[in-house]
Amino acid sequence: MNDPLPTADSAAQAPRPFGAGPPSAFAPPTPWKRRLQIAGWIVAAMMAVLMIVIAWLAVTAPLSRSLQPVAPPSISLMSSDGHLIARRGAVIDKPVAIKDLPAHVPQAFMAIEDRRFYSHWGVDPRGIARAAWHNMWSNGSSQGGSTITQQLAKGVFLSADRTFGRKAREALIAFWLEAWLTKDQIFERYLSNVYFGDNVYGLRAASLHYFSRQPERLTISQAAMLAGLLKAPSRLAPTTNLKGARARADLVTQAMVEAGYITKARRDALSPAPLNVHETPDPTSGTYFADWVLPDARDRAGAVYGAQNVTTTLDWRIQRLAEGAIRRAPLGRAEAALVAMKPDGSVVAMVGGRNYGKSSFNRAVQAKRQPGSTFKLFVYLAAFRAGMTPDDMVEDSPITTGAYRPANHGGKYRGRITLRQAFAVSSNVAAVRLTQQVGVDNVIKVARDLGVTAPLTEDLSLALGTSEIPLIELAEAYAAVAAGAYPVMAHGLPPEEQGWFDRLMRRQHHFSDDQLEMIRDLLSSAANRGTGSAAALRTSTFGKTGTTQDSRDAIFVGYAGGLVTAVWIGNDDNSPLPGGAAGGGIPARIWRDFMGRAINEPVENAPAEQKDSDLVNAIANVTLETGVGNMSLGVNQEGMTVNIGPAQIRLPTGEPPVAPPPMPPQGTPPPMVAPTRQPAPDNPQ
Repeated sequence: MNDPLPTADSAAQAPRPFGAGPPSAFAPPTPWKRRLQIAGWIVAAMMAVLMIVIAWLAVTAPLSRSLQPVAPPSISLMSSDGHLIARRGAVIDKPVAIKDLPAHVPQAFMAIEDRRFYSHWGVDPRGIARAAWHNMWSNGSSQGGSTITQQLAKGVFLSADRTFGRKAREALIAFWLEAWLTKDQIFERYLSNVYFGDNVYGLRAASLHYFSRQPERLTISQAAMLAGLLKAPSRLAPTTNLKGARARADLVTQAMVEAGYITKARRDALSPAPLNVHETPDPTSGTYFADWVLPDARDRAGAVYGAQNVTTTLDWRIQRLAEGAIRRAPLGRAEAALVAMKPDGSVVAMVGGRNYGKSSFNRAVQAKRQPGSTFKLFVYLAAFRAGMTPDDMVEDSPITTGAYRPANHGGKYRGRITLRQAFAVSSNVAAVRLTQQVGVDNVIKVARDLGVTAPLTEDLSLALGTSEIPLIELAEAYAAVAAGAYPVMAHGLPPEEQGWFDRLMRRQHHFSDDQLEMIRDLLSSAANRGTGSAAALRTSTFGKTGTTQDSRDAIFVGYAGGLVTAVWIGNDDNSPLPGGAAGGGIPARIWRDFMGRAINEPVENAPAEQKDSDLVNAIANVTLETGVGNMSLGVNQEGMTVNIGPAQIRLPTGEPPVAPPPMPPQGTPPPMVAPTRQPAPDNPQ
């Protein structure tokens, strides 16, 4: 029998010669071995990355702090120089114990937030999958997949950002809490610290706040309403949205039926929970500035538990000076407000009323009152944009447009006068004629450009300040003139570092050099030789008076020494002020009293008792035509002011006439004021 012929396979598998060694270790691996090696390298790399990520999370996540008692959130508002302005803390009460609560209380929270709380290990994959499926196929409603443990980690120990790193740390803290605390301990921490709206944190504080009862006595309807608030506590707070809170409570009781906690029959027998709100007084002292800046401060601090210090722009010394100036003023029963800011809008002082304890209503921000002739700033800026100059002439004579017939205060008219003189004496008819000439729309555009957001009337009466504007918006507009750029936005917190996009979107526009010089010329004339002369300081002073019909409001707004200040006096019921008070009277003197001290300029002490009258308020001015040129006399509380052309001499009452040192130049010296016949307080009809 013949041997079979050798094949290629048999040749390849032929026995090795006697004495041959094993195959070389450096021989190329087979394909399946190569794939196994690559897979091993990938797994090793992934494990290394995972270990690095876990190590990073362990370092950055507050694991040890998560086992400590939770500190209630509080914000301390600090002045720019380090003084405590106010401390605002959350309303919080003693923690709750699960064993002391009725069964339906924790069941209400589990039904709507985490039904498998006692079954998972901090993270619930089934809950995440269920929420993802619901969100994919729902018609707009959404569900969250976070467990109660994750919510505790997120709301108490982490910031509110939505990054992957924060979500990873949230899961790690959840596992950590599950490993070191019992389920009941986690649940108790959650219920004792979660936010329920109305600045109330924790189940006990919320139960007392909304229902005036301890959580151990909550009914099913009450527990359901509280559990329903957690989705959107500020929006669903029953004190402001009772209908929404009850609708959400219905969803909670339906979820309790689906979870088997209560029967449908019992749910159908429930009645809506009636409110019995118990207001908890704020344990900290308040100020008008603190109330205004607090919302921004909370946003800046973030949703973080524990004490937060937020530095504001308020200057402690200047704030005390502002309060003192209001306190010293002879206001009678009238109210007053003052806001002072730097030309960039940084608010350094704010007084919203005479007594915060009696009324926390902030008249510097919340009140909308007619600005009177302080609104003429926008009229004259519109005229300058149209090509006019302060030396152009305008007719100061009666005018009638349809049924509207504006008039000057006291029925006094001066004929043809310059724009500079019309602004200084606050001619009403001149402002209306200018508005008619340049167009109401252009005046409104100037006001909008300078930051006025309040609704504005679209008729000629706009020129006389008949639209209601918050005092702080007037201050912003005058700050724009002081800064030479607009708009200026008042702010109580130092601006955060802005990126290039924010700088591009929020860039300011600059006045032309000519327009800026002209409007400053007019403001200087009004503050030094016009209706605002009672506010004049030794340094360069710029400002404008404002008085509304029947002296219901009296205002002075101006700037000097790098500080912009607006002062208002009036009655909250909008009744007329006694004695025909005007913006050039008490408001101008308050402004001068405050500004002189704020910018460290000596100011004579005002008498303890002062009476307001047209004479005292520098309203009565007399014009004489003499051989030495144009002369005007101004009488105010401090004595007599004599203006001879650009020169000025002050004659204090009861002292020998002494000419003060020459006033420092105010940019370009304003031209000579033309002769006038008795400048009067601005008082739009």
